[in-house]
Amino acid sequence: MIRDLQSLEAAMDRRMLLRLGACAGLGAALMPRLSLAAADPDLLPHVRTVIERWVGPGKFPGMVASLGIPGHDPQYVARGSEGFNDGDAVTADSLFRIYSMTKPVTGMAAMQLIDEGKLGLDQPLYEILPKYRDMMVQDTYDGSITELHPAPTPITIRQLLTHTSGIGYTIIQKGPIAKLMDEKGLIAGQVSRKEIPGLSRGKTVEGLDVFADRLAEVPLVADPGTRWSYSMGLDLMGRVIEVVSGKSFDAYLRETIFEPAGMTSTFFQVPPSDAKRLTTNYGAVKNVLVPIDPGETSIYLDPPPFPFGGAGLVSSPRDYDRFLRMLAQYGEIDGQRVLGELTVRTGTRDLLPPGLEIPELFGGNAGFGAGGRVGRGAEAGVYGWSGAAGTVGMVDMLHSLRSQIFVQFMPPNANDLLPEFQTALKADVMALLEKQ
Repeated sequence: MIRDLQSLEAAMDRRMLLRLGACAGLGAALMPRLSLAAADPDLLPHVRTVIERWVGPGKFPGMVASLGIPGHDPQYVARGSEGFNDGDAVTADSLFRIYSMTKPVTGMAAMQLIDEGKLGLDQPLYEILPKYRDMMVQDTYDGSITELHPAPTPITIRQLLTHTSGIGYTIIQKGPIAKLMDEKGLIAGQVSRKEIPGLSRGKTVEGLDVFADRLAEVPLVADPGTRWSYSMGLDLMGRVIEVVSGKSFDAYLRETIFEPAGMTSTFFQVPPSDAKRLTTNYGAVKNVLVPIDPGETSIYLDPPPFPFGGAGLVSSPRDYDRFLRMLAQYGEIDGQRVLGELTVRTGTRDLLPPGLEIPELFGGNAGFGAGGRVGRGAEAGVYGWSGAAGTVGMVDMLHSLRSQIFVQFMPPNANDLLPEFQTALKADVMALLEKQ
């Protein structure tokens, strides 16, 4: 993925993005009023204004936002087209690269196995993947890869889910360890089939099993459980799920989450029959959008080297809202039990080892659950994550409220769109309350 474009997700101001759940401060007593207010024909006038201002020539070709209220279908605001050279209107069924919004999906899949007793939250990783028994750790974070010491404790499943395992990430690490990961093909994500300066990172290793084996050969960047460092832990979790379940990772997600939740538009590889719905992804270069992955020739039309559990999915706003709605309803949707209630309750709470919190750059003053940030204080109960191409999905677990924005550009902090959306979303929710 991209390091030169401000390291993409490392450069994203997660605190700004993930406050899309700013409605989290709403009291429980106000939620019945909010539900009644959902009868209003326009729930999102401020969001609508922001999107209309940002869509058009010289801006974005199109985008979609949504707000979901308990007991009601979500309201979508969609404007524009799926690309500057694609005349199809963007809709709630258009397909977007959601990148790291894949992580909560993988996290919940792992939590289901824990709920079923097939995996332990604090189980050592080496019991499933023996090559991780005797890991070595850099003496200095991002320093030498020869000055190492044995890991004092084993990596656990909890640590994989919460980015506290000490495993590195090619979009985060610098220096010799980054070079080593590149050389081993440990590039857990894809951007374009084109060779683009600053974007292309070499050839990704083929196969999730081979990925897991090679990653075990790379030193950890920190002792397990001692530091929050954005990692390939959720990609490795895909291999854990394969070994424990006896199914391929992509098949497990399809059978366990996508099909029972009615998510018919979420893929690691976009089928030819759905290719026409795929949007174009753009690189933001000095306020100019340059197409880096056109929908009609996208790399997501090809089989991926392996299913990236940390950044590999394409989904639609309608599909991902179903995932968030299922979580908001503690594992059920449309009368169908998808995940166990304990699975969801545990996965959406703070699972960080004692004394740790995520860095300021990634949200600060917050915990982390199964693949997603967990708010604290005024944001208590808000769970979710964002993606490297401008998508954000959040669910307020205390009030069953969910919000999203889907757009395609990298890096997503290249302009003020997302903070403007955040402000508009909060204004719309508060206005609904004031009407009652």
